[in-house]
Amino acid sequence: MVAPLAPYARRLVPYARRLRPLYPRPGRTGWRRWAPSWRQWIGAVLSAFALLGTFLVTAYALTDIPSNLNSYATQQDNVYFWSDGTPMARTGWVQRQAMPLKDIPADVRWAVLAAENETFYTDPGISVTGITRALYRTVGEGDTEGGSTITQQYVKNVYLSQNQTVSRKFTEAMIALKLDNKMSKDQILEGYLNTSWFGRGSYGIQRAAQAYYGKDVSKLNASEAAMLAGLLKGAGLYDPTLGKANHHRAVERWSWILDRMVKTGKLSPRERAEYKTFPEPLKSNPLYNTGTQSDYLVELASQYAKKVGHLTDKQFDLGGYQIYTTFDRRREQALTDAVTKARKQAGRTDPATAKNGHYGAASVAADGRILAVYGGPDHRTQGYNESNASTVPSGTAFLPFVYAAGLEHGVHKTRGGPATPVTPDTVYDGDDGVPVMTPEGPYWDRSGKKVAAHNEGRKSYGKITLRQALAQSVNTPFMQLGMDTGLDKVRQTAEASGLLSSSMGPQVPALALGTSTPSAIRMAGGYATFAAEGRHTEPYSVSRITRNGAPVALTTPRPTRAVGAQVAENVEEALTDSFRTAHPAAAAGSPTAAGKAGTADKDTASWYVGTADSVSTAVVVYRMDLTKSLEPLPLQGLAGTSADDVPYNLWAAAMGLG
Repeated sequence: MVAPLAPYARRLVPYARRLRPLYPRPGRTGWRRWAPSWRQWIGAVLSAFALLGTFLVTAYALTDIPSNLNSYATQQDNVYFWSDGTPMARTGWVQRQAMPLKDIPADVRWAVLAAENETFYTDPGISVTGITRALYRTVGEGDTEGGSTITQQYVKNVYLSQNQTVSRKFTEAMIALKLDNKMSKDQILEGYLNTSWFGRGSYGIQRAAQAYYGKDVSKLNASEAAMLAGLLKGAGLYDPTLGKANHHRAVERWSWILDRMVKTGKLSPRERAEYKTFPEPLKSNPLYNTGTQSDYLVELASQYAKKVGHLTDKQFDLGGYQIYTTFDRRREQALTDAVTKARKQAGRTDPATAKNGHYGAASVAADGRILAVYGGPDHRTQGYNESNASTVPSGTAFLPFVYAAGLEHGVHKTRGGPATPVTPDTVYDGDDGVPVMTPEGPYWDRSGKKVAAHNEGRKSYGKITLRQALAQSVNTPFMQLGMDTGLDKVRQTAEASGLLSSSMGPQVPALALGTSTPSAIRMAGGYATFAAEGRHTEPYSVSRITRNGAPVALTTPRPTRAVGAQVAENVEEALTDSFRTAHPAAAAGSPTAAGKAGTADKDTASWYVGTADSVSTAVVVYRMDLTKSLEPLPLQGLAGTSADDVPYNLWAAAMGLG
């Protein structure tokens, strides 16, 4: 076989020798010997193009369009369960709905194309300059950048992962080329509009229209379409309801998209002139909010699930998760019914006062499980959860933490001297108006006034033990105890018991009387620490998460020692005395109940916090006109009277004692 070909091979030898590069170049001197000739340069460039072309043709031939869509194209519900395993709520079941392209207005389509890919109907499915720019940033600067056509974005949405890597971008481009040859442009655009993420848990233009404007996509005008199209660049940055910076970016992009529509001839200058005012979207997703208490529970559980499950908003919005919460259906219903009844009664008695009334409540088990919360009257119209808001002072409900700090750390009568132990029987001065003392003498405030402690009603009690002082809510001993123990130790004990450092008041004598502003959840968790023999477990709302049956690893809270077991027992005993003194009839039927009322300075908040059967509940009632400021207003009787104490009544109903 070889012999017949030999003559032909001999004829090719001279040409092959001429093609063979002679390097270093003969007949040249100096640096010219090492400089490639123009033939060599051309040969190298042509060879590179030939190799690249061969590689791309081979890669294109070997790349298949995947037969299975990925999870981004098959978003599912997230299902929430009560603590007994029964379904509580669903989110996401209306968050994706495919719409035929013919039912999507032309203005909506052209707004998206103006924002993302104006050459969509003429390009081959990829953008060479965009890919080059993205690869340069990915490889050269360790970053990633878009530059994708709508076809490429659609491929990423339905076939590939969201990982920003060079290999994924290359695969994306190959599939996009094939898809562009297989599907019509209208089919690709329809798929893209139905699978893109717009934020607020919404996939697809139809659900985005409902989530942001409460209407079907067919009802959108060009201005609203431009706002939604802007979200495709990143809803976390361009949802105008998420902050001032977001709003500014959204307005700029909205205006730019409308101008682009004019430039591409899809919007006339006259029509553009009609859209001068930014189309503000709804403040929250109406598909998510039902207005019921379960919305507050879903909000708490979803935030916690993402935190402990290490899930991004986008991952969580894809759905498929089963979230098993700690919420007790029976306790939640009892708490909701009680607060709803109190609200209605207040509205009938004094509508003007009740108008600005707020009620926050939470029940937390000794092991940290959040069992029930009351977040507000209507989740659709209220922008925050009252059970989780650090809004008003804790007042004298804070005294148990001062008591615990004194028992735990002792007191210092001399500066730098040894600590003297404190017991429940340690006696303090309970008279009204006694000056607050330091080891060096009276405490003077910054205005040059001597600070004195006062009891409610300016009542004096004489010499009184700390246990009696807590049971009777006598202020003056605890203001001095806080100074003797050290306000830093008081703060340390309160935070170890569960109160957040961000809610703690200034480190001045008044700290002991509750200038801190803990939420109802945190206050309930703090008292639960005493019921748990001094061990604190961070409040949590989710016990288990699965995704399509597979468990999701969680970082679950573990108990930590806040105060000694004996200290916790002493606090519980004093709180039991407080409960029995104030509510002897209820105490007869509930020997394990312990708790106390709390009143804030200037009558701006009224609390009741207590425990029974290893469950702690905190209730707070306050007034605030949110249209004017965040300053609490005097209660003006909203919290009831000593004979008909509203926070206590709500607490008793939540604990099953009402």
